[in-house]
Amino acid sequence: MAQLGSATESHPKEMSVRWDPAEACRPMIDNAPVFYPTAEEFEDALAYISKIHHQAESYGICRIVPPVSWIPPCRLKEKDIWEHSKFSTRIQLVDLLQNREPMRKKRSRKRKRKRHSKRTGKANPNSKLEPNSASDCDEKFGFQTGPDFTLADFEKHAADFKECYFGCKDTKSDQRTNVLTESNKRWEPSVEDIEGEYWRIVEQPTDEVEIYYGADLEAGAFGSGFPKAASTTNGGSSDQYVRSGWNLNNFPRLPGSVLSFEESDISGVVVPWLYVGMCFSSFCWHVEDHHLYSLNYLHFGDAKVWYGVPGSSASILEKTMKTYLPDLFEEQPDLLNELVTQLSPSILKDEGVPVYRVVQQAGEFVLTFPRAYHAGFNCGFNCAEAVNVAPVDWLGHGQNAVELYSTQHRKTSISHDKLLFRAARAAVQALWERSVLKETPANLKWNTVCGKEGVLTRAIKTRVEMEEERVKSLPNCVKLRKLGADFDLNDERECFTCFYDLHLSAISCKCSPERYACLRHADFSCSCVGVDKYALLRYTVYELKRLTEALEGGSDAMVEWAGKDHECVSVTGTGANVGINRHVSGIKSSEPKESSLCSPESSIIGKSLGGVRTLEDTCVSVCWEERKTIPRAIKRSLDMQLVRDSKSSVACAISKSNLTMSALNNLNTSSHGDCKLFGVDLLFPNQHPAVLSSNLLTTKPVDNSGMKCSSYTIKEFTACVEPIHFGSIMAGKCWCSKQAIFPKGYKSRVDFFSVLNPGKICSYISEVVDAGLLGPIFKVTLEECPSVTFADTSAEKCWELVVQRLNQEILQQNSLRVQGELPPFHMQSVNGLEMFGFLSPNIIQAIEALDPDHLCGEYWNNMCNETASFSDIGRRQ
Repeated sequence: MAQLGSATESHPKEMSVRWDPAEACRPMIDNAPVFYPTAEEFEDALAYISKIHHQAESYGICRIVPPVSWIPPCRLKEKDIWEHSKFSTRIQLVDLLQNREPMRKKRSRKRKRKRHSKRTGKANPNSKLEPNSASDCDEKFGFQTGPDFTLADFEKHAADFKECYFGCKDTKSDQRTNVLTESNKRWEPSVEDIEGEYWRIVEQPTDEVEIYYGADLEAGAFGSGFPKAASTTNGGSSDQYVRSGWNLNNFPRLPGSVLSFEESDISGVVVPWLYVGMCFSSFCWHVEDHHLYSLNYLHFGDAKVWYGVPGSSASILEKTMKTYLPDLFEEQPDLLNELVTQLSPSILKDEGVPVYRVVQQAGEFVLTFPRAYHAGFNCGFNCAEAVNVAPVDWLGHGQNAVELYSTQHRKTSISHDKLLFRAARAAVQALWERSVLKETPANLKWNTVCGKEGVLTRAIKTRVEMEEERVKSLPNCVKLRKLGADFDLNDERECFTCFYDLHLSAISCKCSPERYACLRHADFSCSCVGVDKYALLRYTVYELKRLTEALEGGSDAMVEWAGKDHECVSVTGTGANVGINRHVSGIKSSEPKESSLCSPESSIIGKSLGGVRTLEDTCVSVCWEERKTIPRAIKRSLDMQLVRDSKSSVACAISKSNLTMSALNNLNTSSHGDCKLFGVDLLFPNQHPAVLSSNLLTTKPVDNSGMKCSSYTIKEFTACVEPIHFGSIMAGKCWCSKQAIFPKGYKSRVDFFSVLNPGKICSYISEVVDAGLLGPIFKVTLEECPSVTFADTSAEKCWELVVQRLNQEILQQNSLRVQGELPPFHMQSVNGLEMFGFLSPNIIQAIEALDPDHLCGEYWNNMCNETASFSDIGRRQ
């Protein structure tokens, strides 16, 4: 019989030696690889991890030994923390980690030794393993709350336990000062001795072995072992460790980690956790939340022994554990999520599970890979710190994780879609900056994960295909609405059924407006009929596909997504930081109460047309999507389009009875003031701004004898363009055509039908943007809603996109029988050059004055040819 005294006692009671080397059950397995980066390789943490990825991932785990010169100071050894800061512990019954009865069959066991007397301790609020109440203890196995310790007290307690258990006198060492005392130095067990005894306890227990473990201690509360900027006052050599990428306070949000887009300080994910161990304290088989990478650093103390299984064999490990521990999994199917169960690596190896071993010494890192199961134990008193990271190659694993969690009805820790799309937008922004401005270390890093075969592109493409399939599977009666930018701005939204993340889309209804489901659970039970349910979509399928094109390198799609500013993501810095800037348009919704869920203006963005679901965007850039199936009624209306036959005007079929001039009088005019350039009057001398709206459309009779409806007239559209800025001349073929010169930075305003509300006239800003090697990009923005942006490499095509969007909105609102003054016409096209103002005589004259040296050769050569031809005709006459 052996006894161990209380943790509060200065000397333990006598305890017989319990260790018999002959009974050791040490697993005979291969070691995982060890890496020794050079000082130069060690400077970029994520770059080095990427370098060793292919060699180490097949093991699931590896050890990284820093250069000998890298010795960060440990704040935990400061006297004030070491002797006065307390942390909570858990009680672990090592003999029950593998061999135990299900809780429902649990019988009173006569313990073979007296339990430790325990001081009252405070439970760790961050622990997922601690039962919440006494009733929880009876329902499932878990780790109870132990006493609180200081590091100094825990070091003594751990040393006493190890000495008594192995019958040895440890080398006296003060871990705070690392000073050895040579007196009374005796033999102590090796890592292999401790390993053999640990697995003997787990596999073939004969006695109760109860230890303490200070696990999952939030570094933000207790303190990180690594130096932080706020805690460094001396500067000097400590500064390099404050800034180091291997400092676990910096590691999760390094440039290139998707977690850099996580705004919340999630404990254990982006905020490190500390682990204070003693001999036999255990971390049981588990994978990281969301199958993230993890990095663990051992600050000081005895070794930590790890076992890892590669992510490709995770399902085999799960199957093996369920086979060997069927009663435990039957009682608790999510047992592996609780981190309270071990299974010997020897058993796993015999069952064909590839498992590898790592022995981590003080000052070394251990890296685990996505979905790599890992477990282990400590060989004595030590302190480690760990955190997660998400290089872009993690995204595929993360997607698999959230889909798995949904089937398990398991809550998520992070919004995967939010991180994915923020990363994608940052990548598009970087590609844009690289093409328009110059290459920088920041945008070059993103370039490596984009392109048709880039890991980020593949992750987006996979997610888009999922979303498209789910939208198509929605019942036709479910209305589609625009998801407001603030839907999950402050709190994550999740499906009330399966806890799936709802950043991208959600289902709700009138009877439960604050309860949401994912698209796969659109049929959740409630009192609403189908027509009272609606789907909220952040992006249309077309937009998502355009995002994929942008990541693949499509210039027009790149401009389109880079120009979005309702949640702008910009790459900042020179390779040290990746920032996220967010802007939510402050436009009031026409529908109170639903404005927080839906976009401004019209909230409905889709409808069922003959069984074909169409998705339209009401307040974000280009929203034109080809459709293979169009109902006959709409086809007939398309057949009645009037084709433009004048180069300077647009013919539109308009109903006299339905279109009133009041719809045109919504034009917001402003005082233009005195506007001249080089003596040229830039306004239109014969038109006053107040009467521009009435001149937008002029009526001409049309022969409509071939139409069934006789109430149509042709309205000629006249573009009234107001120049805002004339920009500067750029040399090069792309910056002009035979018809016009396109100055860099040119900007103008024109009034046209709103793509959000076709019955209203509003202002559009047309501008010419420098896209570097791509030449000019022509961009049109709805002035009252800047997030509605259209862009193309051609001025004509850019305005064609506007007209296409307008026609779709007209058809949509007509089919939905939206009340109001809607123009029942389908506009064929407009002249993009005219809408930009490049055909307006006064603007032409001002732009030509900017190019006295005739740098725009194609334009001026054509002007000379036309002048010569006109002179030749004059002479003939």
